[in-house]
Amino acid sequence: MSTDHPHANRPNNVRPEEDIEPPRVYGKFPLNEAVAAKLPVRGTKVLSSLSYGKSSWNKCAEITTELPDGTIEKYFLKVVKDPTGPIMCKGEFESLKALNDVLPTIAVKPWATGNYTTDEGECHFILTDFRKICDQPPDPAKFTARLAELHKKSVSPTSKFGFHTTTCHGTITQVTDLWEGSWAVLYRKQLAHMFAIDLKKNGRWPEFEQLCDLTLNKVIPRLLEPLQSDGRTIKPCLLHGDCWDENTATDEKTKEPFVFDAGSFYGHNEYDVGNWRAPRHRLSGKEYVESYLTNFEPSEPKNDWDGRNLLYSLRFNIGTAILVPECHQREVVFEDMKELCRRYCPHGYRSLAEESQAMDKTATARREGPLGSL
Repeated sequence: MSTDHPHANRPNNVRPEEDIEPPRVYGKFPLNEAVAAKLPVRGTKVLSSLSYGKSSWNKCAEITTELPDGTIEKYFLKVVKDPTGPIMCKGEFESLKALNDVLPTIAVKPWATGNYTTDEGECHFILTDFRKICDQPPDPAKFTARLAELHKKSVSPTSKFGFHTTTCHGTITQVTDLWEGSWAVLYRKQLAHMFAIDLKKNGRWPEFEQLCDLTLNKVIPRLLEPLQSDGRTIKPCLLHGDCWDENTATDEKTKEPFVFDAGSFYGHNEYDVGNWRAPRHRLSGKEYVESYLTNFEPSEPKNDWDGRNLLYSLRFNIGTAILVPECHQREVVFEDMKELCRRYCPHGYRSLAEESQAMDKTATARREGPLGSL
C-alpha cells in the first residue's frame, strides 16, 4: 500500500500534533457521462470537475454545477478501481443513507452509485453532496455529543446486530451482511475474518496465531458475553464503523461536526470508540473519550470497559496492518492480545507462554523496525 497513507512510517505510540491539511483542488478531473447522468436534478449543467484531496485507494473530485434555476451546487465524487469497488461503493452508499436517516446532516448525503469503463478498466463510483471541511477532527464536546446521539436514536430494523449489506474498512470487506442476536457471536466472526485476511496478506507467525485463537475463543466470550447475560442487555446501535481523525470533520458552513467514509452496521456503541485507543489518532486524546462517556455511559459490567475498548481496538489495528503493512500495527496487535490474554484468560496464556518460550523474544524482534522500538 502507498506510503502516502497517514498511518505509514510514523510512530505508533505518539499522538500526532501537526494539523491535518484540508483537502484541496489540484487540476481537472475527467467526468464520465455515467456520472453526469446520475446528477440528482435533471437539466443540471456541469461547470467544472476538479481533482480533490488525496486518497490511498480511490480518486476524488469536486464537481461544480448549475441547476436549471441558476443555483450553483457542488457534489463530491469518489471513483474506485479496486476489485472490491462495487462492494465498497454500495456499502458506503447504504451506510451514509442509514446515518442520514437517523440524524440528518451527521454525514454527507449520498445521491448515487454506478460504474463505467475506461481504457484503464472498470471504475465504480459514489456521488454525494459536497461539504467543505475546516477543522479535523471536530470539537470534542460537539462531536462526541453528536455521535452518542446517533448511537442512542438508531434502531436496528431486526432488533439484532449486523446490517443488510456488506460494508468495507478501506478495501477490506467486513462481515456485516447478516443478523445475529448475540453481539459476541458477530464480533467474533468479524475479528476471525480479519485475522484470516491478515494471515494471507502478512504471512505466518505461529505465536501471533496462537494468541488469535485465545482471543477468539477465550477473551471474546469473557468480555462480551456478560453484556447480554444475567439480565443485562445492550441495544444494537448504528455505528460509523471506521471513526478516526480523517473520517470526521467540521462543516465550514454550519460549524457542525459530520462524518464520511462510513462502513456501518448495527453493533455495540462502544465499538466506535475502540478506534480511538490507538495513539496514532488525534481522537485518542483523553478529552474525546471522556466526553463521549459523559454522553453515553459504559455498558455493564462497567469494570470491563477498558478491556472491551482494548478488544475492539484490535479490529481496527489489524485492518490497518492489512492495508498499510509498513505501519507496524501487526506487532501492536500482538502485544495487545498478550495483554488481553494475561488479564482475561491467564491460565491459557501461561500455558501458551510455557509451550512457546520464544514468544517474548519474537515479539521484541518483530517490534523493532525502521522506527526503533515501539
